[in-house]
Amino acid sequence: MLHVEATERRLAVFRSGLRDSLVTQRAEADTRPYLHPLLAPDGVGVLTEDAPPHHSWQHGLYVGLNDVNGVGFWTEGPSDGSFHPKPLAPPVVDGNTVRWTVETAWRTPGRTPLLTEDQTWTLRDHGDTHYTLDLDWRLLADVNVTFGPYAYGGLFLRMPYRPDRGGTAINSEGRINTEAEAQRARWCAVEMPVEGRNDPAGIALLDHPANSEHPVPWRVDDQLGVSPSRCIAGAWHLAEGETAWFRHRVLVFRGPTDTDNIEAEWQAFAAQEPMS
Repeated sequence: MLHVEATERRLAVFRSGLRDSLVTQRAEADTRPYLHPLLAPDGVGVLTEDAPPHHSWQHGLYVGLNDVNGVGFWTEGPSDGSFHPKPLAPPVVDGNTVRWTVETAWRTPGRTPLLTEDQTWTLRDHGDTHYTLDLDWRLLADVNVTFGPYAYGGLFLRMPYRPDRGGTAINSEGRINTEAEAQRARWCAVEMPVEGRNDPAGIALLDHPANSEHPVPWRVDDQLGVSPSRCIAGAWHLAEGETAWFRHRVLVFRGPTDTDNIEAEWQAFAAQEPMS
């Protein structure tokens, strides 16, 4: 069974019998919302990293874009746009499932509204072997918006990669590590040694077939950060008042990557209708 400890700016999901939270949502005022830490399914080891030295603007599992009417929402620099999450509403808890929504205003450096973003997350706990997080991500255009082409952007995962420990990214087409960079795939999985564990653990991101540009091109960087990135395929547009919708599944697992299991998970996910 799951239970939640929540405030207006932080939500932590606990499994009975585990001391630490399985998943934590952060939504501080005037700051990008993100998920960190994500615990391994058996409770041993943290699988996300917040603000690593090589990319200090990256935060566990999060969303960002690089060219929104010429404004960046990625590196959090002084000339970039800003994020303004609303206070979190109470989550819905039903046995081993928890659902919550984060609504965020994206604004230019001059504080002009560009987008209203909704992230609806649904956590389903399957015990010590794995759990899933489904993301329904919506972007409502407050003005006419052009999203420029870029080498990365969208849902992004940063795990605690260390060069001396290594790790492996593999996509649905069998491409490994940077061979998967900018390549189209249904899913991409990353596994690596994690502090405190005797075996590896990993996370797979799955792209829903209803998403634009599916199978989407992926970012896979030198530290095994991964992102399904529609922007790699080229520019796209939203007229004022229009909404773009994306759906992804995050599969958190223990042990080595099992591509057959991930493909089966993708097939089940692909058969589901998007949220209304």
